[in-house]
Amino acid sequence: MNSDIGFAVIGLGHIGKRHVDIIQKQTNARLIAVCDIDQSLQSAHNVPFYTDINQLLNAETQVDVVCICTPNGLHALHSIAAIRAGKHVVCEKPMALKRADCEAIIYEALLHRRQVFCVMQNRYSPPAQWLKTLIEQEHLGQIYTVQIRCFWNRDDRYYLNQNKSCAWKGSLEMDGGVLFTQFSHFVDMLYWLFGDIEQIQAQFFNFNHQHSTEFEDSGNVNFSFRRGGAGSLQFSTAVYAQNLESSLTIIAQNGSVKVGGQYMNEVEYCHIKDYQMPVLPPSNPPNDYGTYKGSAANHVYLIDNVVKVLQGLAPITTNAIEGMKVVEIIENIYKSGNRSF
Repeated sequence: MNSDIGFAVIGLGHIGKRHVDIIQKQTNARLIAVCDIDQSLQSAHNVPFYTDINQLLNAETQVDVVCICTPNGLHALHSIAAIRAGKHVVCEKPMALKRADCEAIIYEALLHRRQVFCVMQNRYSPPAQWLKTLIEQEHLGQIYTVQIRCFWNRDDRYYLNQNKSCAWKGSLEMDGGVLFTQFSHFVDMLYWLFGDIEQIQAQFFNFNHQHSTEFEDSGNVNFSFRRGGAGSLQFSTAVYAQNLESSLTIIAQNGSVKVGGQYMNEVEYCHIKDYQMPVLPPSNPPNDYGTYKGSAANHVYLIDNVVKVLQGLAPITTNAIEGMKVVEIIENIYKSGNRSF
């Protein structure tokens, strides 16, 4: 396939609009149609607009790829509908809220010979790419311990001042919780860099979101890596006013590394035996949504990979098995803590 790749975007919230913008600027990509339940968004797009995904799938035969940007709890339903219609899928994080739903997506993708691209944009940042090379080339030697700290702000500006199309935020059924919505990218970093985890022990707290969410806002998680070494994850969305940090610290046989900043976008410390750190290109800024900010604005690399994979020019960088593993890890974390929120 060497012609332009036709895209449709389902869900026109903050991240859906980002997909639309990137597709329209991407070489060899073409926006065919969009879909959202909010009809007031129709005038903002110069392509056919639908309020029902099935109507779009039946009508728009030129669509090759459907970007699923709907609430988390609908990702599996919408992904499967697109695959059954013969479309490839780009699924925003998380792939689903249950491993079983991820398995159902993968089953349909295999049955219909379609690709599923999972959005894990933090992998594309220069510090993340550097860490991946560092570990694959075994510069650090044996990994002793890894710590991830994610301290963000999500207050009433995020959960309560919203229109109907955003009412899913804070719902256990549709949102799933902060590990799914805010911090799944950092769980993905753990899995991508160090592999699966076990012996999980977790505690959860809801410090200041009792009136706005059905789940915790903070947690402490300890675990072991199946490949060896120990790890911990501390997270919170109870930080006052603005995001504080997203950091990853590695203590290993041959040295220590810390990547920090608000979005795991800066190398703060690197001391490794017989190793000279290269100069890294600057990281992209975070996704800015006005009253709050998200992870790095790296979706352009994902859409570029989608186009190249479907044109037979590159391997997939974020596949469905990895998307499922992130969901499985989050499920196991919540189960280990006897989640009661």
